Amino acid sequence: METWDAIRSRRNTREYSDKPVAREDLERILEAGRRAPSSTNWQPWDFVVVTARDKLQALSEVWQGAGHVATSQATIAVIAPAEETDFSRQYLLYDLGQATALMTVAAADLGIGTAHAASKNQDVARKVLGLPDDKVCAFVLSVGYPADRPLAPVQNPERRPFEEVVHWSRW
Repeated sequence: METWDAIRSRRNTREYSDKPVAREDLERILEAGRRAPSSTNWQPWDFVVVTARDKLQALSEVWQGAGHVATSQATIAVIAPAEETDFSRQYLLYDLGQATALMTVAAADLGIGTAHAASKNQDVARKVLGLPDDKVCAFVLSVGYPADRPLAPVQNPERRPFEEVVHWSRW
């Protein structure tokens, strides 16, 4: 798939088929996250890949909007440093967002769906993922083939109009 088609095909997939995702495809998705731009090349992320069904079901409890994790073929937990300052938090969230976004586009390029969710319940995350005390689970990214329809470029996305969003030279 071309990059532009992958960007236009990416959508949140919350229901997955039973088709397994090949390890080499998961590694390619993870490599996209690893290569993400990072402020001062900080690279504050770590990724924990969960594929066991019982752990996916448990991990879906990290937030009320993470139910899609339970039916995914894999979920990538995006791990961050636990200690941060107000200053570093700005960079941290931006960097983690870039890593997550690149993983979603890389997955779409392979015809694999994704959906992201916050991770609010750190007790559940720590229990399932075995995190050290100096790490937290910031987000989860479920991965799998869409159950409803294959990914394809969306011609008319439900987005604010281009002319409303883009301002040339000034507001």
